Amino acid sequence: MRFAICNEIFKDWSFERACEFSRQAGYDAMEVAPFTFAPWVTDISAARRAELRGIAERAGIAISGVHWVLAYTEGMHVNHPDADSRRRASDYLVAAVDFCADLGGVSMIFGSPKRRDLLPGVTRAQAEDWTLSTFTAAAMRGVERGVTICLEPLAPSETNFLNTAEETIALARRLGSPALKVMLDVKAMCSEAKPIPQIIRESAGEFAYFHANDRNLKGPGFGDVDFVPIAAALDAVGYDGTVSVEVFKFEEGPEAIATRSREYLRQTFGR
Repeated sequence: MRFAICNEIFKDWSFERACEFSRQAGYDAMEVAPFTFAPWVTDISAARRAELRGIAERAGIAISGVHWVLAYTEGMHVNHPDADSRRRASDYLVAAVDFCADLGGVSMIFGSPKRRDLLPGVTRAQAEDWTLSTFTAAAMRGVERGVTICLEPLAPSETNFLNTAEETIALARRLGSPALKVMLDVKAMCSEAKPIPQIIRESAGEFAYFHANDRNLKGPGFGDVDFVPIAAALDAVGYDGTVSVEVFKFEEGPEAIATRSREYLRQTFGR
């Protein structure tokens, strides 16, 4: 396993400073949100992409991948009844795969709850079919460029579509692409009826990324979620991918979030 942290935690810091601090704090990789560089991923030039990749390499930290790919975008939805909205989403997801690969990343996390909500008048079967159709081109590009797209189950409080690991895995399997998998997020799994270690065991071989956080929207170790059985379950299923710190409340500040989260993960994972 390698340990990563999401760059939006560092708010107004330069990318160089964020990479250097993260490496010093003991992280192996950085997970990036495209909106921290430009409103649209297509606005980030080839030269800027090369610059960002070089910054990370000089800091001695990898880019694990990207997330928040549809954040702050408009006019696209992966299962909208309007075909143009789905086409725009499909094209943008292909562009996001390219951005991820250009930075050296290998994982593209798709959460984007409001860009996948089941809309009025759309059946679940339609939503599933349209979602798979929207992701087909991106998955093909992912195979070409070595990027795995990871669909993220999210809590019912965030979206009404793909709320459990089980149903998200079933959908990803239907496409039959090695570039479409699932990711697991501790915060989201807290909303499921099953214990988190059980979800991990039942999802073995199907998830390709892991977000470490707490049900209180803060970092691991900042709340009451016990990561000891979570770490044991990941070890038991042989997970050797990325465990990435993702938080949504930043009041402790980036230094405390990064250092305390990494120390807690070091204690619970033993590495």
